[in-house]
Amino acid sequence: MPVLKLPPILLSLSIGISGLSMMPTNHAPADVALEQAMTSMHAAMAHVHRTGNPDSDFAAMMIAHHEGAIEMAKVELQYGTDPRLRRLAQGIIVTQQSEIVAMQLALKQPKAELPMAPVSK
Repeated sequence: MPVLKLPPILLSLSIGISGLSMMPTNHAPADVALEQAMTSMHAAMAHVHRTGNPDSDFAAMMIAHHEGAIEMAKVELQYGTDPRLRRLAQGIIVTQQSEIVAMQLALKQPKAELPMAPVSK
């Protein structure tokens, strides 16, 4: 059986160790903030109650994923200097917030079962 070699951060997350505990203490504040955002996102996704309904499970997990992306984009705006990436981060915040709202709405108001339209031959 081949041995799967994971980067240290993925290995630590897979066994439940926070990535922050593995970071050297001399990391820049932006590195620490990005790691905190990633750790929070992974924890939130792992704690989503799965229902077995692929639509609601997808929406619930993607909400947590998008919230993590928004936090990472905020770190870029706080510490980043590349104007292209800062604009991208602003766009990520706007679009992912609106997608979160759409997914929350879908979870609150599930799609009614619609009769299938006849298939034309």
